[in-house]
Amino acid sequence: MSPVLFDPGWLRHRVVIEAPVSTPDGAGGETVTWQILATTWAQIEPVAAREDMAGGRLTGVVTHAITMRFRDDVTGGMRVLFRGRRHRVLVARDPDPRRRYLVLDTELE
Repeated sequence: MSPVLFDPGWLRHRVVIEAPVSTPDGAGGETVTWQILATTWAQIEPVAAREDMAGGRLTGVVTHAITMRFRDDVTGGMRVLFRGRRHRVLVARDPDPRRRYLVLDTELE
């Protein structure tokens, strides 16, 4: 997908962006909950799939690129919900310096 040829009509999926909120648990640790930051339209494209070894087991990792209108409040560490699946945001990047669109590189949780 070229940022120059991007058609806004491709933003056809309704997604929810969630941000982590940490609260002290009283024992020196913290509890992380998720707060809805925004609901917006986006394009979701699978980018790659690979297998990783975790805990002696092979697990599949699928990555996606989620494109939406530009927002300056979305960062890595957040997550995007779409059709009951959680996408962990690894990187939020502006594909061109015009601040028209934001591309999130994500992994399925």
